[in-house]
Amino acid sequence: MCTLIVRTGRPLTLMGVRDEFEDRPWEGPGEHWPEYPGVIGGRDLKAGGTWLAVNPAARRAAALLNGHGREAAQATRISRGDLALRAAYTGELPAGDLSRYDPFHLVLAGLAGIRLLSWDGDRAAVSALPEGTSMVVNTGLDPESERVVAYLPRFAGATAWRELIKAEPSSDRSALIIRHEAPDGRIFASLSVMEVTIAPDDVTYDFIDLTADRDG
Repeated sequence: MCTLIVRTGRPLTLMGVRDEFEDRPWEGPGEHWPEYPGVIGGRDLKAGGTWLAVNPAARRAAALLNGHGREAAQATRISRGDLALRAAYTGELPAGDLSRYDPFHLVLAGLAGIRLLSWDGDRAAVSALPEGTSMVVNTGLDPESERVVAYLPRFAGATAWRELIKAEPSSDRSALIIRHEAPDGRIFASLSVMEVTIAPDDVTYDFIDLTADRDG
């Protein structure tokens, strides 16, 4: 996932846009992980994890974004794919040695608050998201990001977010929905959107497959 939008309040609302190579296999939301009963998310079929996990019974969700920084050593590297699953299931951010993970940003959100864990390969930092509407991108809570500059005011001012994801995919750095060709010819694009609302008495999620109408 490359963009997460969060609006505090009751309900708490999250919208995650997942950007990935089109040829990386995945499947839509479900309870795919017996070791995390009740946790729902789309599954990355290559690494087995997820980018946005929802735990309806616990009224919380967790979202994972790749970060920038020093990558883990190839010999000891492990997938970041279960970080969101574990956070949504346990209600805790990972602690201890993170050196086997490549850089990431992990958001854990519930009605009691929203925390962001950022790991750059050398240091981990935990912060609370502010009240109101925030955007997290691959550089974290970054007000200078071109995408944040272009879209945060729109999300902050909109009562419904669905219309904001209907733009034509673009290779522009400020675009929310992206699609461009990498130097090796592979297509990197926004593949899906998941919107989650968390209220004291209910949790809902809406999944949108952005690849459904593409010809390739």
